[in-house]
Parts: sequence; C-alpha cells; structure tokens
Amino acid sequence: MSKVLRSILITLIINGAVPYLLYVWLSGNMSSFAALSIATIVPMADNLLHLARHKKLDVFGGMMLFTFLLGLGMVLLGGDEKLLLIRESFVTAAVGALFLVSLLFPRPLIYHLAMRFSSKDGSEKSNFADNWQIPYFRYVIRLMTIVWGMMLLVEAAVRITLVYELTTEQFLAISNIVFYCFIGAAIGWTVLFRRCSKVRLMEIKSRMLCK
Repeated sequence: MSKVLRSILITLIINGAVPYLLYVWLSGNMSSFAALSIATIVPMADNLLHLARHKKLDVFGGMMLFTFLLGLGMVLLGGDEKLLLIRESFVTAAVGALFLVSLLFPRPLIYHLAMRFSSKDGSEKSNFADNWQIPYFRYVIRLMTIVWGMMLLVEAAVRITLVYELTTEQFLAISNIVFYCFIGAAIGWTVLFRRCSKVRLMEIKSRMLCK
C-alpha cells in the first residue's frame, strides 16, 4: 500500500469512521447530544495533535471536525422527525458551501486537501506547489472545487426534497443510496478529469521547458 493511500485511510478512520461508530455505539445508551459530543472529541484531539506536531491546522481533519460540530448544533436545535432526517443533509450542504466559499481565497479547499494527502517525503508537495504557478493547473483545481461543492449542494437538496415527498421508511431505505450515487459520480468524474488534465499539464510543462 502506498504512503499516500495509507495516509488517506488513517485520516478517514480517525476523523470519520471512529467518531461515527463511537456515536452509534453510545447513542443507544445516552442522548444524541451526549453521544455526538463524546464522538467529536476524537477528531478534535487528532487536530490538536496535528497542530502541536506540525504547527499548522490539518485542513481535512478540520473539515471533518466542522461537520461534527455542525451536527452537534443541529442536535441542539431539536425539532420534529422531518428535521431530524434532514440534519445530515444540512451538514452536507454546509460542506458543499465551504468548498465554494474557498474559491474566494488564494487557494481553494481542493488544493489544501490534495496537499494533505501528498507523499510525506516533500518532493510531491514541492512539485504540487510549483504547479500552482501554471494557469491551467489553477483552473483544474478550481474546477474540481466547483464540481465537488455543487455536487454536495445538489445531493443535499435532493435528499431534503425526498424527506418531504416520501415516508420515513421509504426515505431511510434510499437515503444512503442517493448519497453514495452522488459521491460515486463525483469521484468517478474526478478520476477521469484528473487523468486527462494530467496529460495536458505534462504537455504544458514540456513546452515551458523547451522555451
């Protein structure tokens, strides 16, 4: 297994799987608010450890922590059954909006996420940072940020609509299917687009070297 893939898996497990499983396990014995509060400690601790070790925040871990804190806020709001069902969609929409808002900054969220999962030896990070000077590379990163942001917003809108169009049983049966279809489509597009853009980027860099 490559270092990059190992880094992605470890981050997903610590910041995603472990808090979620902890929440599911605890929610059967205490309130949702208490269970989610305890589960949030895991990504928070990981972010503090990363900050202490590297003297900077972990963008991906911070985003995962943001989703848990937002979910915590949604639990505090309470509400009827419909509101509880769309709680996850509010979190998805918030993350999608976060992607789009990051376009207003010098380097969007996709750039920082890609840097987070680059190889640890420094060469890939340096190469990635150097590529930022190329206009086409900046276009690729910004387009990927737009696509992911819009995909998450549309997914949230679809699931919120389904909450009010279907019964609770019907919604629970297809909710995850809808989510994974959208995420799968976004991942598939990203893989294909990255493959094509990488070829074009190599051509641009070759022409630059020949000048």
